[in-house]
Amino acid sequence: MTDAYKILVVDDEPDLEPLILQRMRRQIRAKEYGFVFARDGVEALEKLNADPTIDMVLSDINMPKMDGLTLLQQLPGVDPNLRAVIVSAYGDMDNIRTAMNRGAFDFVTKPIDFDDLKITITRTLAHLAEWREALSSRDQLVALQNELSIASQLQQSILPSIPPVTHGCEVSANMEPARNVGGDFYDYFVLENQLGFVVADVSDKGIPASMFMMSSRTALKGAAIGVREPEMVLYEVNKQLQQDNPTFMFVTAIYALFNPDSGLLTYSIAGHDPPLLVSASGQVTELPLTKGIALGIAPEVAYEQHSVTLEPGDTVVLFTDGVTEAMNADNELFGMDRLTAVFDGNPPSSATAASEAVFECVRTFAGDALQSDDITCLTLRRP
Repeated sequence: MTDAYKILVVDDEPDLEPLILQRMRRQIRAKEYGFVFARDGVEALEKLNADPTIDMVLSDINMPKMDGLTLLQQLPGVDPNLRAVIVSAYGDMDNIRTAMNRGAFDFVTKPIDFDDLKITITRTLAHLAEWREALSSRDQLVALQNELSIASQLQQSILPSIPPVTHGCEVSANMEPARNVGGDFYDYFVLENQLGFVVADVSDKGIPASMFMMSSRTALKGAAIGVREPEMVLYEVNKQLQQDNPTFMFVTAIYALFNPDSGLLTYSIAGHDPPLLVSASGQVTELPLTKGIALGIAPEVAYEQHSVTLEPGDTVVLFTDGVTEAMNADNELFGMDRLTAVFDGNPPSSATAASEAVFECVRTFAGDALQSDDITCLTLRRP
């Protein structure tokens, strides 16, 4: 990249500008991105109108003259392809929900964790690059395969590629998109001293599924910041998706919260396959289902959660139905029995080894058969 991405930081705190320039100096020197600053929404709009090369807005919510939520409403009129990241306080669900409705792509929380901020900026700009490439190809779409290729790029662009920075657990995840792109996604993020993570599968295929996938991911991360109980996270996400769902899509999901200090894993399921627990001795157990249907179907759905304590050496395997429903040339399904057999008496040595074992066994089973669905697997291991 020859030109740095340009990020407009909007915040009335005078100490933030020198702090960002100091903490981001390596990225600035490497010309990965540069920064311009504004003290409120009014000044931000002036700078955006004067400089069309700004790529991304990082804005606080509470500011004089014009707050961050009002600024979000104005951004599409300046440039509909701008990406906005909002700085929000923990538990501020009203503002988080409003920001999502007004097009925020992602969130960071106060006090700002600069490691998390760098990851968020990288992910946001990666998605922006893929989106711009998709726009440049839009007029050249002459066949369904072109559309599916763009959907695949969008799908891949929001998946985290950097493992979470936390002690006491290992995480590994991967998603292999099918030719007929669906809407699988996974995510993980540090919430104070715990780790939140999700695996989900959106109904339908192509670009509409990719768009709904991005809305689902943003809604889930926003809810996870605002509330802690997994059952309430899914409740909030379902309410958000169901209120504005003209395409009548839905998403199955499992959201979990892990405390590395105690080993407590608490999860809630929305119409998704339950995870597997692989003990340090190689005993494989299918964890219990919890009450709750897929997200986006009906309002005011009640969800339940279940907790289990992971012992050292235990591994949890989350997956989408692209794993169990993978087919070989004889139209046989990979199935739960084969997935269980991957680990039965053979505990993984790491989260990465567990994830790789799943994909390798599915590939071997499927052989040359066409992949009809996304294959996604996330593994968490307590060392």
